Amino acid sequence: MPGKAELENLPYRPCVGIMLINEDGQIFTAERLDKPGAWQMPQGGIDKGEDIEAAALRELEEETSVKPSDVKILAKTSDWISYDLPDHLVGKMWGGKFKGQKQQWYLMQLVASEHVIDLDVDHPEFAKWKWSSKHELIDEIVPFKQDVYKSVLRAFKQYLD
Repeated sequence: MPGKAELENLPYRPCVGIMLINEDGQIFTAERLDKPGAWQMPQGGIDKGEDIEAAALRELEEETSVKPSDVKILAKTSDWISYDLPDHLVGKMWGGKFKGQKQQWYLMQLVASEHVIDLDVDHPEFAKWKWSSKHELIDEIVPFKQDVYKSVLRAFKQYLD
């Protein structure tokens, strides 16, 4: 495990996050396969040289089967939102190369039927999914990501009220 000074010098992993909403403004959340009871919105790394919006659409499809033609992009965060991993996870996640993630978030509305959502994908990350309210979203997320999710909710507030 790296020392405290080494942890500070580690970079953040560039990542995208997707807040997918339905026509009623409810938020797509999914329970992680590897951590029952841990719910989150789709997210994932940005490949080297990849356009950020393309990464968001790719991650959404890889994790939920929702295609770019099934959504309308409503907004994106104006800046990166970062978080630090808890100390006990730093050496275990992403080969110990990052201290956390910096994320660009996209708000997308599902314009197709919710039947397009299918978690049975090539590399499944989620066991089940549901539509959540803003309050459920914060209550069910792992504690070290709660501030990120609160920031995302503030960024997209005008679309969710």
